[in-house]
Amino acid sequence: MKFRVLTLFPEMFDSFLNTSIIGRAISGGQVEVTLDNIRDYTENKHGRVDDTPFGGGAGMVMCVQPLKDALMAKTVAPGGRVIYLSPKGETLTHAKVVELAKLPEIVLVCGHYEGIDQRFIDRYVDEELSIGDYVLTGGETAAMVVIDSVSRMVADVLSNEASAHEDSFSNDLLEYPHYTRPAVYDGDAVPDVLLSGNHAEIDRWRLIESLKITKARRPELFAAYMKKVNDLVKDKKTLQRIKKDL
Repeated sequence: MKFRVLTLFPEMFDSFLNTSIIGRAISGGQVEVTLDNIRDYTENKHGRVDDTPFGGGAGMVMCVQPLKDALMAKTVAPGGRVIYLSPKGETLTHAKVVELAKLPEIVLVCGHYEGIDQRFIDRYVDEELSIGDYVLTGGETAAMVVIDSVSRMVADVLSNEASAHEDSFSNDLLEYPHYTRPAVYDGDAVPDVLLSGNHAEIDRWRLIESLKITKARRPELFAAYMKKVNDLVKDKKTLQRIKKDL
């Protein structure tokens, strides 16, 4: 999986790309990340990459020229996608992460100031993507979120492949609680079922806990999940058992 980041601040990625799972994925060759400094491509003799907005208003807008030249300096892989990180974009979800993980290359454009010239977006950007309903000082943090979440879905990045499939949202539910040693700490004991060795009952307990947490915290996800269950499960006794446990 290849990521290319167009940014004014490549140094922000130093620690992120050299530690933990992402660092190992890059070292192992499963993930490739290149950083292109947009400022290196400006034709302005003072090194500027922004200017005042037409029509007036606060702040500065990043210019088309350095953005275009930075993008065009390298060829985007066939089937790759140019994504601008923007609060106006589609919200990043697990389904979107799975979709992006199938691409050969993702070019992430990090804006700053009041944003970037719309002409660059109209001509060169395939889609805009947001990581939530809030505004950041720049797109670098959002780019890291995209790289991290998408990389986890790439084969062999996680030491335990099941982890990606058991995470929250992977099955439209929030994840069940986790416990590790010791079995009792400060009077708090791990649920007995997790110590039983009965994997069928453990799986059932985890599903029920996921359903409970999702129902309490994300009722819209719970409702969607239960609708799918009702559509798929024809055994009324199984449905009654699930609803009784909840």
